[in-house]
Amino acid sequence: MALPSAPPRFELPKDHPGFSDPAYRERRARIAEVGAAYRRGDPIPDVTYSAEEDEVWRLVSAELAGKHRQYACAEYLASADRLVLPRERVPQLREVDERIYGLTGFHINPVPGLVPTRTFYGSLGERIFLSTQYIRHHSVPFYTPEPDIVHEIIGHANMLASPIFTELYELAGRASLRATTDVSLDVFSRIFWFTLEFGVVHEDGAVKAYGAGLLSSYGEIETFRDAEIRGWDLLAMATQKYDITHYQPVLFAATSFEQMLADLHAFFSSYDDKACDRLLSQR
Repeated sequence: MALPSAPPRFELPKDHPGFSDPAYRERRARIAEVGAAYRRGDPIPDVTYSAEEDEVWRLVSAELAGKHRQYACAEYLASADRLVLPRERVPQLREVDERIYGLTGFHINPVPGLVPTRTFYGSLGERIFLSTQYIRHHSVPFYTPEPDIVHEIIGHANMLASPIFTELYELAGRASLRATTDVSLDVFSRIFWFTLEFGVVHEDGAVKAYGAGLLSSYGEIETFRDAEIRGWDLLAMATQKYDITHYQPVLFAATSFEQMLADLHAFFSSYDDKACDRLLSQR
């Protein structure tokens, strides 16, 4: 995931759960160095995860798997079944990349942490997802203030094993490259946020999640139905504010998976600065 700006390299904010844990900060720095040294096309180096880190993954992935069966949309579940992530240990990006590339032709490349917005989205247009490799602090296994490998792999990588979702990711990435102004990139980012990150859809008589942010959050995937579920409206998404540090109070639900797919395909395929202006002129 990309955010508008990244913190200084390898540093943690004071309110981060791992800030007062020197061992965790050192681990984070060493793992970040692996991503920083990576060059596209090189073999992806493995990270030696500790038993404590593997336990965080085991706990969170097991709990999320149960919630997915209840709250995730059908295409996400089918895609996760194709990928078959390990449950007892943190997966290596190398093995996830190899598996996804074989399924859909998408690559996953390591990065040291948050990357600039244009870099993250633009890479999607090249069928490359940029992923962190560190994992959240063990003291709060069901919470992270930033994207970690749980979010990247359980949220996004599971989706990237689906040809249906990977087409949307690629189209979104290409659309971001045509958004040359700050305004058009901001509008694009909001719609990406309320769909591929926090999207929900009416399916089988219930509201189901397809956004990676919901599907990788132990707390939010169970409570998202308490949010204000608004009707499917791209203009409303484009102008809706959001706070990344709290559960989302407003979500937008497509009437069907097919509607979401058709509308996002059309939007991302044609989006550019002029399309942004036309959309905002409807206010």
